[in-house]
Order: sequence, then C-alpha cells, then structure tokens
Amino acid sequence: MGAPAAEGAEGLAARPPRKVNLPERWTERVIFASRWLLAPFYLGLVAAMVVLLLKFAQELFHFVAHPFRGTEADTILGVLTLIDLTFTGSLIIIVIYSGYENFVSRIDVEDTADWPEWMSKIDFTGLKLKLMSSIVAISAIQLLKIFMDLPNRSDREIAWYVGLHLVFVISGLMFALTDRIGDENHAKSRPPP
Repeated sequence: MGAPAAEGAEGLAARPPRKVNLPERWTERVIFASRWLLAPFYLGLVAAMVVLLLKFAQELFHFVAHPFRGTEADTILGVLTLIDLTFTGSLIIIVIYSGYENFVSRIDVEDTADWPEWMSKIDFTGLKLKLMSSIVAISAIQLLKIFMDLPNRSDREIAWYVGLHLVFVISGLMFALTDRIGDENHAKSRPPP
C-alpha cells in the first residue's frame, strides 16, 4: 500500500505541466492574489489592539489610583476587568498571526529569536479551537464579574449571562468533538505505511 502512495507523489513531479489557456491562468492568478485583500483586516485588528491597550491603560489607572477606597469586591472586579482585556488582546493576537499565516502569507521569522513556537504551528482547526476556548474564557470572566455584583443584578440578567456562557461552552465542546471525529476518520482513511 505504501509504494503506490510514494509512486503517486513522484508521478506528480514527473507529470508534464497541463496546458492552461490564458483566461484560466489569469483567473487563477487573480483568485490567488485576492488573498491579499485580507491584509487590511489584519492591520485593522492591529489598530484595534492599540485601542484595547488604551482602554487597558485607562482601567489600570482607575484601578491603581484609588486602592483603599473600594471594597474587596471592587478590587476583584477591577482585576477581572484587567484579565478580561488581556484575554481579549491575546485573542486578537492569535487571530492576527494565525489568520495571516494561514490565509495570506508566511511571516519570515528567521531573525527573531523569541518568536513563539505556536505561531507557526496553528492551522485553521487549531485557530478555531483557540478562538473558541478564548471566547469561553472571556465569557467565564464576564460571568464571574456578574456573580461578584449579584445584589445589583436582576434574575433575568443573570439567567441571560449563564445561558450565553453555556452556549459558548457547548459550542466549544462541539467544535472540539467534531474536529476529533474528523481527525480519527482521516487517520482511518489513510493507508498504512
């Protein structure tokens, strides 16, 4: 079984190039170049990171400016807000790097010694799972902030937050489950070496 697969790979390299007519060639080139239309989206996310950094700085200033005026619950809410903003920033970074590398172009990192290893290894499936797990974490922090402020929240508002969080958790589990099933089916369909 392994020999035909190897022979097939060699056969692709030895196969003469197919004749492509001019309109088809130009259409394929335009479609391939259209991936660069995504680049402004990723640059827009970089701008969003700057806005998020300004919001983080504002929240940090409010948090450290009056350390003795608030209650313990106020302190915890302040910390949770900073963590929430940090998770959101991390989520944006994951989308920028992984999305750009998966859909636009590889990033040249030869001169960068501290390049995080995960950035060049996340495929689209990994990106979906990291995105979903980040959304669940952000939702959990929002829910925790609601629980820290229970006396000021209505039962209906709490129920909505809990329901939305459960939707995110179930969606994340379904993503993971379908990807696992897909990986198992893909592994079963591959011929043994």
